Amino acid sequence: MKGIVLAGGSGQRLHPITKAVNKQLLPIYDKPLIYYPISVLMLAGIRQVLIITNPSDLTSYKTLLGDGSDLGMEIEYAVQEKPRGLADAFVIGREFLAGEPCALVLGDNLFHGQSLSKVINSAKCSVEQQGGAVVFGYPVKDPRAFGVVEFDSRNRVIGIEEKPQFPKSNYAVPGLYFYDGQVSDIAAEVKPSARGELEITSVNSAYLNRGELSVELMGRGMAWLDTGTPTGLLKAAEYVEAVQSRQGYYVACLEEIAYRQGFIDCSHLRRLGEKLKKTDYGKYILSIADEVERVNRA
Repeated sequence: MKGIVLAGGSGQRLHPITKAVNKQLLPIYDKPLIYYPISVLMLAGIRQVLIITNPSDLTSYKTLLGDGSDLGMEIEYAVQEKPRGLADAFVIGREFLAGEPCALVLGDNLFHGQSLSKVINSAKCSVEQQGGAVVFGYPVKDPRAFGVVEFDSRNRVIGIEEKPQFPKSNYAVPGLYFYDGQVSDIAAEVKPSARGELEITSVNSAYLNRGELSVELMGRGMAWLDTGTPTGLLKAAEYVEAVQSRQGYYVACLEEIAYRQGFIDCSHLRRLGEKLKKTDYGKYILSIADEVERVNRA
């Protein structure tokens, strides 16, 4: 399975912060926002990732992430000349996907929780073994501000509504989706909406009409944070700081995830930590390498 991170857009809700920098390059506490969605793909065991961004920001992403080899990954890049909707990711990424199943994660969504790996790997296995598509349902107090998913007792999706006045469930649909190899063909048939965009809702509706759309539920203890506003950025940073300072475990440390997923070995992990040893982030990476070597010597 391959992954796509959609990191384009103009970030207008964050102006003037984003007038000169892409939103997904902004810091969420101690690391760039883009690290968080990439970490979700890595936790699903995905090593081939396409970053889709604006022409003006392409160089910055290449400087930050390179070709992915430092993390034992393959990272490629593509340009979205102007915002044309979420489903445009599958049109742009058609050659990259080459008919393989994929996960799409929005670059400004932050997910965290003890059961995150279990939930996303369940979705991955479902798509790889049975085909179709999987969206996620996140419980919210007031679902009227979100896309809302309605489903049956077997977690088969019955319908998805955008910002309904009378929601049929309290489960919002966050920016994380898993699709089989048909998705690029389906996206190619999507017609622009009234606002001129290729809507992800149209792709999901195509799977729904085929009876091939299911939902994975994110329950208690899971965090889904939208960073599209200044308040959202602040709350996300406060959340990450609280988790890391109280528990001592880092959120979305790509180097740690790469090691624990078997993408890189301990000596490689140590080399990455040495490059950042003047920072707390680098010291954390080195502490993991120290712990591993200590256990191996015992």
